[in-house]
Amino acid sequence: MNPHHWLELALYIGALVLITKPLGLYINRVLNANGHTFLDRVLKPLEKLTYAVLRVDPAKEQGWKHYTFALLIFSGASCLFTYVILRTQYYLPLNPEKFTGLAPHLAFNTAISFLTNTNWQSYGGESTMSLFSQMVALVFHNFFSAAAGIAVAAALVRGIARHTSETIGNFWVDITRITYYLLLPICIIYALFLVSQGCIQNFSKNTTATVIEPQTVSVPVTDANGNAVTNSTGSAVMTNQVVSTQTIVQGPVASQMAIKMLGTNGGGFMNANAAHPFENPTPFSDFIQMLSILAIGSALTYHLGRETKNQKHGWTVWTAMFIMFLAGFFLCWWAESSGNPIHQQLGVAAADGNMEGKEVRFGIFESSLFATVTTDASCGAVNSMHDSFTPLGGLVPLFNIMTGEVIFGGVGAGLYGMLIFVVIAVFIAGLMVGRTPEYLGKKIEAYDVKMALLAFVILAFIILGFTAWACVSPWGLAGLNNAGPHGFSEMLYAYTSGAGNNGSAFAGLNANTWQYDMSLGFDMLLGRFGMIVPLLALAGSLARKKIIPASVGTLPVSGTTFTLWLVGTVILVGALTFLPALALGPIVEHFLMLHGNLF
Repeated sequence: MNPHHWLELALYIGALVLITKPLGLYINRVLNANGHTFLDRVLKPLEKLTYAVLRVDPAKEQGWKHYTFALLIFSGASCLFTYVILRTQYYLPLNPEKFTGLAPHLAFNTAISFLTNTNWQSYGGESTMSLFSQMVALVFHNFFSAAAGIAVAAALVRGIARHTSETIGNFWVDITRITYYLLLPICIIYALFLVSQGCIQNFSKNTTATVIEPQTVSVPVTDANGNAVTNSTGSAVMTNQVVSTQTIVQGPVASQMAIKMLGTNGGGFMNANAAHPFENPTPFSDFIQMLSILAIGSALTYHLGRETKNQKHGWTVWTAMFIMFLAGFFLCWWAESSGNPIHQQLGVAAADGNMEGKEVRFGIFESSLFATVTTDASCGAVNSMHDSFTPLGGLVPLFNIMTGEVIFGGVGAGLYGMLIFVVIAVFIAGLMVGRTPEYLGKKIEAYDVKMALLAFVILAFIILGFTAWACVSPWGLAGLNNAGPHGFSEMLYAYTSGAGNNGSAFAGLNANTWQYDMSLGFDMLLGRFGMIVPLLALAGSLARKKIIPASVGTLPVSGTTFTLWLVGTVILVGALTFLPALALGPIVEHFLMLHGNLF
């Protein structure tokens, strides 16, 4: 752990703190339909034109049911739009490599994945997607799934801030203003920065280069349908193949990397994602990408304080997120720096740590920080392979997603996920002192607690349910490349990542089968909307409540005590729910590793 690593961590934390307030203030103006920004002169005519085309009255707000209905209608239509493009991409323009349309199950999985801000990829982007599919079908969702997440968070905050109100905003106004005034302007500047660092941006056909030293590799033999041929023992039949050329991928990468990171989408133009030098060229671009992942999630806590007129509460929520971020990062960094004791017995120096699956450009520190950041948020972009982390190093990103990614979290999703735990924490505190729980002057009643718990329980149910199904199914076991607890962790991570709308993976799992594609598709769909619908119902309930004056028995929701109480609630609820599954996966794998067993 070199001094420059500590310096980089301090710079990262400092930059995150510095942008939280100004970006939060700007977001507060964007989320106010009557708010003014410095971009009004340019974008106001476009905003008004959009309302005219959609036939939306921006002055008319919606109750939670109408808000939810608008979100679901928009999501369903956009998902169908993406599915059709992916199935028919061969006939569409900007397909220089003449890629065929995706199989029905893969198109379904991918459309759901990008709709839900998950960006799970059962394919390699550079070998599957045309430029048109990347630029239109997928980037369309990168913007609007991010905008939808922020809109839901804004609706919930309005529900908390308002009283005796039947409305929580207008979905069409929210998604329009978020896209035009927040996401698009930042992404234009961001893309230009990435180009300056060496990220490519073109419409060229892929380049084929002749390698200096041809290599002989062993590859599986496939039949006419592309399926692997096996021998009598069930093992794959292999054949030698000489590799004398290399395909250098081209395309409009920088413009898509910008919204991929800022919108916490995470889907890579390349299969190697942010480990590829065309997506993440330099350590500086790596630093800015990590910062952009948490930027909006961090700023939304300031918006929470501003909107509820209780800035201390906003900073308390931010501090709780920050404490859990640091704890997870230090555990991951320590585990990867300590390395694998089995490797050390073979002569690898302990100081070298675990470099398996990591880019030498970034090393252990930046790989651990990136892995922690991307799973604190619902991003899923990776600059290293989580499947190659040590058991405890891999446990950190897995547990981050299991908590609902509330540690700053995805754009919007992190804040509304954390507010679930705020309600639960307030409810538990009320039970302990024998009082009706109160949150910012509103009584938390049975209906509110039911909605908050439903939003969390459905996440746990689908993660554990789908994992259990895969564990006892031939198709689930057939996708594994590792045995024992690590194989279980691969399946657990996949369904956790899908339900948590993260999209990263323990990449040893072969998930491009119709069973995995379909089950993961429903896993992602339920994880997104099974959580959002109860939250919007909670927003509607809170908006209708009256404000009651504080008393000596009212629990303060700011300060050190509530910060620690909130952190404890997140960890306790997460541990009680997922500890048995974690014990069967990364925890037992860690102890077996210490005794010389690998999987």
